[in-house]
Amino acid sequence: MWSWVAHRVTGVLIFFFLLVHVLDTALVRVSPEAYNQIIGTYRHWIMGLGEAGLVAAVVLHAFNGVRIILVDFWAKGPRYQRVMLYVALGLFVVTMAGFLPRHLMNVFGGGH
Repeated sequence: MWSWVAHRVTGVLIFFFLLVHVLDTALVRVSPEAYNQIIGTYRHWIMGLGEAGLVAAVVLHAFNGVRIILVDFWAKGPRYQRVMLYVALGLFVVTMAGFLPRHLMNVFGGGH
């Protein structure tokens, strides 16, 4: 059940990010000054943590989505759904363990 909830929540979060991303990118045509000001706010450490959350949501959504496809379309999928959940979670942890240290060093000034 929790993987079902996580998949829906990450999907909604990714949707809202894409909506905001399209709107802030479109702002460059309306007012380049306002666009530059908004892009400047993205350098704040809170936004850096938000970026880490976004990457986590995309990675979890992607690995869990592949698992769901396999459960739905592979004849043996339902039998191995728990194993595939653990594999998806393991891949998520490994991916985030590779991403987070470098990203957080950049966010908090250690990567310059």
